[in-house]
Amino acid sequence: MQAGPLAEKIVRCFDDMSGQIQTAARYVLERPRDVALLSMREQARQANVQPATMTRLAKYLGFAGYDDVRQLYADAMRMEGTGFAGRVGAQAENQKLKGDPALAAEMLDSIASQVTALSRMGALDTLVDAARLIQGARRVHCLGLRSSYPAAWQLHYILSLAGSSSIMLDAAGGVGVDALGNATQDDVLVVVSVLPYTRQTIEIAEYAKSCGVSVIAITDSPVAPLAHLAACAVLVPTESPSFLHTMSPAFVAAEILGALVAGRNGDASSEALARVDRQSMALNTHFKTRAGNP
Repeated sequence: MQAGPLAEKIVRCFDDMSGQIQTAARYVLERPRDVALLSMREQARQANVQPATMTRLAKYLGFAGYDDVRQLYADAMRMEGTGFAGRVGAQAENQKLKGDPALAAEMLDSIASQVTALSRMGALDTLVDAARLIQGARRVHCLGLRSSYPAAWQLHYILSLAGSSSIMLDAAGGVGVDALGNATQDDVLVVVSVLPYTRQTIEIAEYAKSCGVSVIAITDSPVAPLAHLAACAVLVPTESPSFLHTMSPAFVAAEILGALVAGRNGDASSEALARVDRQSMALNTHFKTRAGNP
């Protein structure tokens, strides 16, 4: 990243800042990649200011907090032409500086806080609204490409186990999306996509909406392409110290949606899962630990 997205604004306001905020601002100007990759506390340590000063800088620039600044820089870095290759170089430098355990711990701390954020009331209300739409649908179509595939597949798997009519839009030969040909306004499409957005995902969601299908999005921003298409958008953070955006919050959101829908279906889910249990037992599907010697 040659210059961060706030560089011009910082330069324009720099002379009016207090001394400590200037120190923090200089760090943001000179280390835009680290703004995207490092925790606020680590940035404050390297800038030789208190963490509160980073927050004061963010508010001076018109943000609610420093996490918003970091997210802005992370998004800008993802949009760079260097792509993943450029970001892995920054990660390697960070990893060499602090060590492998520190990077692993930083990733775990980041994911833990991001998942916890899904429990805030606004996020919970959105998850419940999405579950209500899924539960009321005639058929559920699930879509996720590239790194978004596991989250979409997990939702499809849970719904299928619990007896919901779910279709995963993937198939050999690229014909998975053909299943939308039978979709109606009584169906929903649950689609997962985060920055960098896969073009085909957006195009399929646009087509589904044009057919009257309600779109439920699991995406990363209220200004993401899917958010504009969606009847309900579950927003998940993706920022990571790694070169690759994290999909853990999206995966968790998918699991929560599956569980909520299964619970709302009550006896129908119980009957479907009982059939799954009987089949698994008949086919000896799951490995059983050998009994110990007497």
